[in-house]
Amino acid sequence: MKKIALLSCFLLFSLSAKCQKVFSVDYESQSDVKVFVVNYESQADLKVFKVKYESQAGMNDGKWFFTKFVSQAKKKIYFVRYESQAELKVYFVDYESQAGWRNSSKQHLLY
Repeated sequence: MKKIALLSCFLLFSLSAKCQKVFSVDYESQSDVKVFVVNYESQADLKVFKVKYESQAGMNDGKWFFTKFVSQAKKKIYFVRYESQAELKVYFVDYESQAGWRNSSKQHLLY
């Protein structure tokens, strides 16, 4: 019984560690990924949907939950001013079903 409980805790921790929980930092030097928000979906590497609850966050599929504290986040992102400064270009979509990668070669940035 103890092994089952331990395994359950491990699985829950593993799943939550891979969720796309992000925190927007104030300085570029604090970030893991530099992000630019594009005006058109066709320009994006990733289409992002902002979820309201942590449990709705995806597994590197564009469903982001913005945490209140940096310690809760899997990735720290910095929104750059110019497209040329970005490692990842995102477009925020209105519906969860629209979220996802357009350029899968950039997926490694959020693992």
